[in-house]
Order: sequence, then C-alpha cells, then structure tokens
Amino acid sequence: MKQKTVVVIGGGAAGLMAAGQAAQCGARVILLEKMKRPGRKICISGKGRCNITNSAAVPDFINRFGKNGRFLRQAFSRFFSTELVDFFQENGLDVVLERGGRYFPASGKAPDILKAFLRWLAGLKVEIRNNSPVENLLIRDNQLRGVVTGKGELFCDAVILTTGGASYPATGSTGDGYRLAESAGHSIIPTRPALVPLEVRGGIAPGLAGLELRNVEVRLFINGKRRRQHFGEMHFIKTAVSGPVILTLSGEAVDGLREGKKIILAVDLKPALDQQKLDARLIRDFEKRYQEPFAQVLRGLLPAQLVPLCLQQTSIPAERLAGEVSKKERRRLLQWLKDFRMEVSGHRPFTEAIVTAGGVDLKEIDPRSMESKILPGLYLAGELLDLNGDTGGYNLQAAFSTGWLAGRCAGKKDEHRTSNVE
Repeated sequence: MKQKTVVVIGGGAAGLMAAGQAAQCGARVILLEKMKRPGRKICISGKGRCNITNSAAVPDFINRFGKNGRFLRQAFSRFFSTELVDFFQENGLDVVLERGGRYFPASGKAPDILKAFLRWLAGLKVEIRNNSPVENLLIRDNQLRGVVTGKGELFCDAVILTTGGASYPATGSTGDGYRLAESAGHSIIPTRPALVPLEVRGGIAPGLAGLELRNVEVRLFINGKRRRQHFGEMHFIKTAVSGPVILTLSGEAVDGLREGKKIILAVDLKPALDQQKLDARLIRDFEKRYQEPFAQVLRGLLPAQLVPLCLQQTSIPAERLAGEVSKKERRRLLQWLKDFRMEVSGHRPFTEAIVTAGGVDLKEIDPRSMESKILPGLYLAGELLDLNGDTGGYNLQAAFSTGWLAGRCAGKKDEHRTSNVE
C-alpha cells in the first residue's frame, strides 16, 4: 500500500501534535507554517512560561468550555492531561504541578516545549516548511486533493487545518483558517476576543495601574443579574482590569457588551470575612486606633493604591479620626469593601486576547475523528474551532487533544487519493 501523505496547515500546539501523530501512524507528513518558525504563540504563552494543561478531571474540564464543552469528550477520552504529561516527559521535557492544578515546564521556559516538539518531529521525519502560507485548499469535483501555496499545488491524501484563531496576530494567528474552512463549505460562528482584559468606565483604573489584588472574589453582573463569580487574582493595567479572575469572566462580559447590555464587575475585597465579621473587625480597628486619621487606618485594610479611591467613593474625610467615624460611614465602608463596583465599558483588542471565541461550527465536525462532515479528508483542530475555555491550561489541552485525534485519524492507513507531492 502506498504511503499516505498528510499536509498540516499551521505549526501551533494543535498542528505540532497532529503532525507527529499522523507520522506515527505511518503517513508522510508535511507541516506548512506561514511564519519564520513554528510555535511562536507557545513561546509567549503564560508570560513565557506556558501553562500546558491542568490536573482537573474530565467533567470539570468540559464545564470550563461552557455549552460547547461536550464536543471535547471524545478527544479527551483518547488523549488527556495524564497522557500529555507523559508525552512531554518521554520527549525530554520535565513538567511541574503548581497551585490551581496548573502544569508548567520545570525549566520555567516555554520555548523548551517547542524544542521538545521539534526533536520529536525530526525523529519522525516530519517535513516542516516555514514561510509557507497556504493560499487555498485544492478542491476538485467536490473532493479535497491538496492545497495551493505560493509555490504551486501540493497534492495529498488528507489536510489538517490548525491555523489557530485571531488572537495574538503577531504570532501568525490572523484568521486565515476561517477563510480556508469557509471555502470548504464550513460555517463560521462570529469571532470575538476571549480571555481578554476588560476596560472600565470612570477613570478608576489609571490611578491603580500596576496594582495586583490576590484572594478577591469578583462577581459579574449583566443587566443587573449575577451571572458568574470567580475567586483569585486580578490586576489593574492603565484603563483596564486583567488577571486570572477577570480573564475567566471576560468571555461572557464581551458577549454581553456585543448585545448592548450593562456589564458590572463587583469585587469583594475581603471574601474570607462575611459582613458581620468584617464589621466587627472595623469596630475593633477604629476603637484601638481611635486617635489616628481614617486614611491611616485604611492602610491596614487596603493596599496603598486603593486608599484614595476608597476615600473618594465612600466620601469619608481622610483626616477624620478613626474614633469619630460614624456608624453610617462605617456601614458605607463595609459595603464598599464587600462590593466595590466597576462598570465595564469595553474590552481590549485581539492583540491582547489569549484565545478566540467563535470559529468553525462544531456541528460540522465529527468529534470522534475531527474530520469535516462537509469535505471528507479535511480535519480541523485547535483554536480554529468554536471552543474557548477558562484560563488555567484548559485551552492548550483542548488544542493538544484535538490535534492528537485529528493526526491519528488523518494518518491512518485507509483508502486514499493518488498523491503527487512536490
């Protein structure tokens, strides 16, 4: 039987995994990467450390992707976090488990992930062609025959489309895959930034730029209804808020903004204490430090950068002695500490988004193989699909799992078209 030829378009997480798996199944594999080298997004992920996966169980993983999470059940049943960790360790990359169930390279260097992949692919004789953007899919008589590049037609038996989404376009993820998928007859769910910083109204953030809050609880309100809440870290950056908690909530916030709804973030700065316990602490602090200015007492409750904002929004004079703070003013402070609110006015662009929401309609993909239901021989995986999860390693695991499944299924020895590979 003639060796099967598989072309992988895009050298990100899903594409690298797919290429190697197809090669392990005996196929000749050509990986086409439009940039000077593959894996650029991997190398900058997680501030250069790259959170590759999470220790959460499959049900939790699926929940992290919302209503579309069930699509991943088949891929996760074949290749999940345990297999991914084993894969990296077998290929010379040690990983460590950190808080929140997040796995990172033990070296703390994301480029080491790419190096492990490249060693693995070299051993499998995968041919990587850099600076090779794909112009079109080669479709004749409603059959996939290959791809069209700047150098001409490239024939093959199967194509795996793993071009990524539209986030971080400088890494090569510029939405090319949506055009290619559409040319094959696929529907594209409108794309928008996800895991993205949120802009806030009222000039709150500029004075707080650089401030990081830990162990806070943030609640998301859409048109007055609480939709979701999350506990952890948040950061202030110029005119926006970011950090794991905000990024996790950002998907629903962005969708709400697109629909013209009012979006509010309510921050509980003291989630470990209920209102009664926090009020008792305030009373003790004010009684113990009754001769000190109110602003000075606040320094024991809040980071210094937050004190001016607290004074402004609670309308309690900074110089008032703690012992002279009225019950009404104390109640106002209590409310602010438990329910500091910011109105979301917008979101940062795709250049600052970690992943893309929207993409190829999952109804048109077979979750058992990642093969197109519209054009046989075409497989799709990774961020190109209408899948986006929370921050914490979930999205990369989805890319690796769908890439693994697409590669295995595309690379199998079965009936294939006549190849004429250049």
